[in-house]
Amino acid sequence: MPAPASPDRPRRGRRPAFTREEITAAAVALADAEGLDAVTMRAVAARVGAGVMSLYSYAPDKETLLELMVDQVGGELLPPAPLGGDWRADLKALARDQRALMLRHPWLPAALTTHRTALGPNTLAMLEHALTALRPLPLDGAAKLEVFSLLTGFVASHVSHELTRAAAADAPERAAAEARRLAAVAADGHHPELARALAAPGRPLTPEATFTRFLDRLVDGLDTPPGAEAGTPQHA
Repeated sequence: MPAPASPDRPRRGRRPAFTREEITAAAVALADAEGLDAVTMRAVAARVGAGVMSLYSYAPDKETLLELMVDQVGGELLPPAPLGGDWRADLKALARDQRALMLRHPWLPAALTTHRTALGPNTLAMLEHALTALRPLPLDGAAKLEVFSLLTGFVASHVSHELTRAAAADAPERAAAEARRLAAVAADGHHPELARALAAPGRPLTPEATFTRFLDRLVDGLDTPPGAEAGTPQHA
């Protein structure tokens, strides 16, 4: 497991004019406004009025800066809501908080899924919160860590899809065209299962409703009987 992010102090040199939190906040603001690709050491330095070389006292490279950004915005989830004792409800509440955080910071899903990130103090606090919520679940510790990773990956993927659709000006037209194409395919007689699926009653397609349905299926399916995760056959 990666080491936690280092504390707020430069690696060397004279006393800095900025704190690590201020540098990180500037990088977060830049990513929020212009996207993750806009975050360069030069651009962040210009935003805070510092020399580029001075930033390397706080972060030796962009990956380290990104780790600091991820952990800083993760602090928005702290302190987490008190656990209610129902691990399913508690885990779903965490996922909804993660989704809201990623929608506030649209660069975060990509940062979590395409870049290495160390576990800073805020991320560790949320991991501890999730593991505490999962205490009643009959899984071993490694599996519970995987559950946290699975949940976060699901939320990041879903939010990425939401943001992509929201940014597409022709999203409604494309969705309608795809629905017509599927209906035509289902009517050709060669895809009976697809035809049955499309004949089922429709469901609300708002981002919130879709997220809730997917989240329910994911979390409610985690209650695996002891031994099942190791491949033990289960009988009805």
